[in-house]
Amino acid sequence: MSASQPKRLCLGIITGVHGIHGEVVIKSYTADPLDIKSYGPLFDEPGERQFKFGKVRIAKKGVVARLKGIDDRNSAQALKGTALYVDHARLPKLPDEDEFYFTDLIGLKVVLKDGQDYGIVTAVHNYGAGDLIEIEPNENPQKGKRSASEVYPFDKTTIPEVNIPAGTIIFNPPIMIETPDE
Repeated sequence: MSASQPKRLCLGIITGVHGIHGEVVIKSYTADPLDIKSYGPLFDEPGERQFKFGKVRIAKKGVVARLKGIDDRNSAQALKGTALYVDHARLPKLPDEDEFYFTDLIGLKVVLKDGQDYGIVTAVHNYGAGDLIEIEPNENPQKGKRSASEVYPFDKTTIPEVNIPAGTIIFNPPIMIETPDE
């Protein structure tokens, strides 16, 4: 993505077709799957195709949607695997200053409480038991390369401060206790 291209967020992916009249099945990443329609037209990853929604409903396989201009099964089948993006500027403003879009955290500089530069945020995950933040530490001078990514709880104890305008997060790493070999 070039600097002139707007930042985009993936809201879902077309996973299949439904019926013979061009409806597609979408795996929606929005909190309420039907909300995928409320963001207005969505785009493919390069931003070359725009998709406007007609009727949308929930089915066992996911969200079933009619996309304007897609009128037959073959046209719908050709879209299978297409990720659907929205421009970041069209996302709703978050009500709480302690709420973030995960995409806004990726690439932030990770700084320890004492101001020491630690690394960068590479991902934020949620596997159902709470948010996790993945950090790629800076180059290790003893090894001459970056260490493997590390994953920590994304909570107020571990990450006491997020400053998106400054491009930083404050990191309070958990204390690791080593046990002697037996």
